[in-house]
Amino acid sequence: MSDPATSLPDQPRDASGPVFREPWEAQAFAMAVALQARGLFTWSEWAQALGEEIKRAQAAGDPDRGDTYYRHWLAALEKLVAAKGASSVDELIRYQRAWDHAADRTPHGQPIELQATDFET
Repeated sequence: MSDPATSLPDQPRDASGPVFREPWEAQAFAMAVALQARGLFTWSEWAQALGEEIKRAQAAGDPDRGDTYYRHWLAALEKLVAAKGASSVDELIRYQRAWDHAADRTPHGQPIELQATDFET
């Protein structure tokens, strides 16, 4: 099995490995690694999904400066998770809205925690 940290040439990295600008980027990376390790998809499927997402974004005008890489990573992950039946698009949207609501009510610098009321909006 290839290592995603070394087999994805466009991934932002330094001499120590992947570089993440924000915690969510590292979490998205870790989710993809964990789901691949559980057999949800192969690295070949992942590379294809990520490549397609990057091409789609570039065709829509993404200037490809590197600062949007993990947004493409997350979009590809969401699409692949839905395509493989691990979640539905509706469920992913529901959780995205809940996280947005939780973030809006959380003071800056505090951990964001989902609550049942976050799903009611």
